[in-house]
Amino acid sequence: MKKRYPFLAALIILGLIINSCKKTGQTPIATLFTGGTWKLASIEVKEFVGNQGVKDTTMNDTCSQYFTFNLDKTCTYTNFNCMTQTVKGNWSLTQNQLFLNADVTLKDTSKSGSSQPFINTQIQTLGQYSMVLNTGDIAPNYSLTQHRRIVVYGFVRQTSVSTN
Repeated sequence: MKKRYPFLAALIILGLIINSCKKTGQTPIATLFTGGTWKLASIEVKEFVGNQGVKDTTMNDTCSQYFTFNLDKTCTYTNFNCMTQTVKGNWSLTQNQLFLNADVTLKDTSKSGSSQPFINTQIQTLGQYSMVLNTGDIAPNYSLTQHRRIVVYGFVRQTSVSTN
């Protein structure tokens, strides 16, 4: 019986040491976002009436567009719509970590001349090397006659960023 006490004491001390390590507060999802720079690989525009798809267009841009997320919850987007620009903003995840909110205001070819395409973005997939974000009319509740447009941005992680 006496031989068990030193073993139990050592086990308790080891448990306290392991649990006392500083926690970063970073979730696995946030770690995937901030693990490098994301390069835009494709854009797909899907149009629906209700839940019926009416048009699906895939575009592969000829320019290099990059999305970078930093640990301090800031982000940058470079060359949106192939327009030379680097715009800074802030990012956060919703509590359920299914949506990204990035407040970058980007120049574009719309009538207003700018937009915030990633202000309320559904995370479709996120992995170590790829990220797919849905923007646009992504509300889960819609009427069967409502016209909806969803833009799907596909990104791949970059190990190094070139300015080409």
